[in-house]
Amino acid sequence: MADHDEFRAFVATIDGDNVVRGVATMTGDDLAADGVLVQVHWSSVNYKDALATIAKGRVAQISPLIPGVDLAGVVVEPADSGFEVGTEVLAHGYDVGVAHHGGFGEFARVPAQWVLPVPDGLTMRDTMVLGTAGFTAALSIVQLEERGLTPDAGPVVVTGATGGVGSTAVNMLSALGYEVIASTGTAEAEPFLRSLGASAVIDRNELSEPGKPLQKTTWAAGVDCVGGTTLANVLARCEYGGAVAASGLVGGPDLPATVMPFILRGVGLLGVDSVNTPMERRLEVWRRLGTDLRPAGLEEIGTDIDLDGLEAALTSVFAGKTTGRSIVKLH
Repeated sequence: MADHDEFRAFVATIDGDNVVRGVATMTGDDLAADGVLVQVHWSSVNYKDALATIAKGRVAQISPLIPGVDLAGVVVEPADSGFEVGTEVLAHGYDVGVAHHGGFGEFARVPAQWVLPVPDGLTMRDTMVLGTAGFTAALSIVQLEERGLTPDAGPVVVTGATGGVGSTAVNMLSALGYEVIASTGTAEAEPFLRSLGASAVIDRNELSEPGKPLQKTTWAAGVDCVGGTTLANVLARCEYGGAVAASGLVGGPDLPATVMPFILRGVGLLGVDSVNTPMERRLEVWRRLGTDLRPAGLEEIGTDIDLDGLEAALTSVFAGKTTGRSIVKLH
């Protein structure tokens, strides 16, 4: 790709107190000066992408910005990365789609240390069906396993279960043999969640209202994608020695809890960060995503859209109408 070559991208630009977003024509000059040039084939829509395209999102660090915290494609110019031209690669986290142009463009230039090969067992589209959300779900499960969780320990609750992280966590846990309780505010999503393997579905209101510091034990562990009061209640209902892997804050950044679950039941709170995960661990988690953590029916998961469909997809994120994953096809 020569510097003068044009390509299409979904761009968010700060305009006073507002953000103007939409499909625009960019050139190679708009990308970073160095790094691995990737012809992007697939990306996906995440909550963070939606935040990067609104004035109060506090995510975008440059303007204009090509959002898209996930991308998968083919190496066009390897720079000094060691990748060969034509290698299928992916990148997510770090500053992709935040302070560095991301996956919502037909081309991206990414620092070599952020790029990894598409693992065996997965296609480029598969990696974006998973994306940051699937990686976060897998990392949550890995951390719970390292804590000692096994399928015979008891049920695992997943909050925000219709979202990207939640839905893939339900699918992965079920495939591993866990009994999964899915919490959602979308009543009509119960058939979808049961199709992913949830054995029970509860209304999110059961966890979203303030509760006692210690409650009747209900589950061995949790994957929390919500935060706030929901996380406090999940902790309060964990069995002795249980743990909760927390990765979300759509319910708020505060944790209105006490130390009682921690010091009276030995419950663990495990923070899950998928942005700055070291590459060695990132490679290992992706290896497992291509093997034992690969969700069943991965090819059928997700709805394919193009750049022109991004406006509606990003809007639906804030409307709370998102179920599953929106996968962006660029080539």
